[in-house]
Amino acid sequence: MRKIAIIWGLISGAIVSSMMAISAAHCAGNPDYKNSEYVGFASMTLAFSLIYVGIRVFRDRYNGGIISFGKAFRLGMYIALIASTMYVLVWAIEYNYVFPDFMEKFSTHAINELKASGAAQAKIDAKMKEMAMYRNMYKNPVLFTLLTYAEILPLGL
Repeated sequence: MRKIAIIWGLISGAIVSSMMAISAAHCAGNPDYKNSEYVGFASMTLAFSLIYVGIRVFRDRYNGGIISFGKAFRLGMYIALIASTMYVLVWAIEYNYVFPDFMEKFSTHAINELKASGAAQAKIDAKMKEMAMYRNMYKNPVLFTLLTYAEILPLGL
């Protein structure tokens, strides 16, 4: 089971990490962020569809065509955890060395979108406060890691 989890976790992680890296590189030069959430979610869904493939390969090749729900869930969880860890590591490298001003640019973008939509000043102020909170959280490595896992791991599970 370990071999299958590692193989399919690495493949899944390579897909989601490469798509995230490409998307982030695109957004670094184009701070519009248009459709980046959709691309990210689609790449996560594609990558995590490999959980099914990994479980099926394990069931058919190594487990005689039968697998319990618990064993399948555990294998899927390991695959998702490996892929998510790759995603977190790639984002940490990218955020710290390639795109260190991401939070400032993203905050500015989110606030400008609210202003352009004609939102009330109270809503804009609330968003500014929220974005300041996230910028501070991103400065703490533990919170950075937890927030990044929270982006991807629930979908895999």
